[in-house]
Amino acid sequence: MSLRRKIADSPVFNRAVEGLITAYVKFAYRSSRWTRSGFGPMEELVKSGEPVIMVLWHQRLIMSPYLFDSSLGRICTLTSSARAGRLAGKVQERMGFDTIPMSSHKRHVALSREVLRRIKNGSSVGIAADGPRGPARVSSGVPIIWARSSGCRVFTITFAQRRTLRLPTWDKQMLPVPFSRGVLMCQEWQEDVPRKPTPERAEGLRLSLEKALNQITDASDAAVGRS
Repeated sequence: MSLRRKIADSPVFNRAVEGLITAYVKFAYRSSRWTRSGFGPMEELVKSGEPVIMVLWHQRLIMSPYLFDSSLGRICTLTSSARAGRLAGKVQERMGFDTIPMSSHKRHVALSREVLRRIKNGSSVGIAADGPRGPARVSSGVPIIWARSSGCRVFTITFAQRRTLRLPTWDKQMLPVPFSRGVLMCQEWQEDVPRKPTPERAEGLRLSLEKALNQITDASDAAVGRS
């Protein structure tokens, strides 16, 4: 094993990186001015003990701990089992989230069962609709499956900042920067999901969710003056 890989796989190294990223995100949030909108309905449900499904684009994932108040109720998110995904999951855990690691060896049915078990036990669930590998801003049908099976209400969320850092990833992952101005936005997806939708109806719901995510994400960019 190469020295580089040994360092990358080192628990000590990874904990240090997790700590640095967590500290940076917290500093960027606390040093910037933020406007929150639309979170009332979702937070009322969570406070009453009713879990929700929270959906966003993978590009805006880094600020998810500020898009769901974990002091109001539990939430778990799906994270990739790849090194970058594990790192992101550990950062979320440090900020109050539970995580469910995805694996290419884990059957989709088994993963869905675990998610539904968490929901039954009162935990909300968060998912990047186009994660973990894209294509960017193309929603999978997974949130529809979970909404159909659980009956949970679905909320789209996003963040935007006047200035951000963009990583050279498949979705141009956005990182917040300190001393900027930003918005945090939430909106319920207004669709009824039947227990047994036809394939055509399921596809229509997937496209509707994709459209809703694009609308709230574009609205957040417009609110901070980004094109």
